[in-house]
Amino acid sequence: MNWKLLRGFAWIDTRAQFVDKLPKNGSLLDLGSSDGGTLTHINELRPDLHLASSDIAGSPENYPAGTDFRQANFDTDLLPWPDRTFDGVTCMHVVEHLKDPARIIREAARVLKPGGRLYVETPHPRSVDIPSAKGRGTEHVTVNFYDDKTHIRPVPHDELEEAFASAGFQAIQGGTSRNLLIAAAYPLLLAAQPRTRARYVAQLHFTGWSIYTQGMRK
Repeated sequence: MNWKLLRGFAWIDTRAQFVDKLPKNGSLLDLGSSDGGTLTHINELRPDLHLASSDIAGSPENYPAGTDFRQANFDTDLLPWPDRTFDGVTCMHVVEHLKDPARIIREAARVLKPGGRLYVETPHPRSVDIPSAKGRGTEHVTVNFYDDKTHIRPVPHDELEEAFASAGFQAIQGGTSRNLLIAAAYPLLLAAQPRTRARYVAQLHFTGWSIYTQGMRK
């Protein structure tokens, strides 16, 4: 879904709702940008934002023009930006890959301005019990938590909440992350297109496969 269509309707998508609330012409750092899909969506919704990205590898050639990409290993490196640089930080499906998830939350707190906000999203712990995807085109769809062999362990909300508080965040809240339009399509895809990639993506949103935690830096 092109997030340009969500302008004025950002409440439909949990991630978009977070991004939409950042200040006009503000700055956002996306941690773990991978192939750039999330950064592209953010740019579609908020082309006024100044974007930065960090990843252990990344694909900066796919990122929106002007993105400040800097390579870092979140398990061992400090983020290569000064203190109090960004208005917002997003960290989508990264903490479950890390040995110490609290470390990247502390680093996010460091590079955020006072009043800046952090959004962390990760698989729900119950994803360990969901059957894996089967069918053509689903080879790279992570439905069971361990379908992704680089996952270390699920990180529950209470652990994230504690890490946020320890790092100096307030107004901490969390819940289920989903796009309501994609979730609503699941019953139709279940009937018309069984065992396709589109069906499984819709299933993830319908069942609430991801959880999020967000907070404001003091």
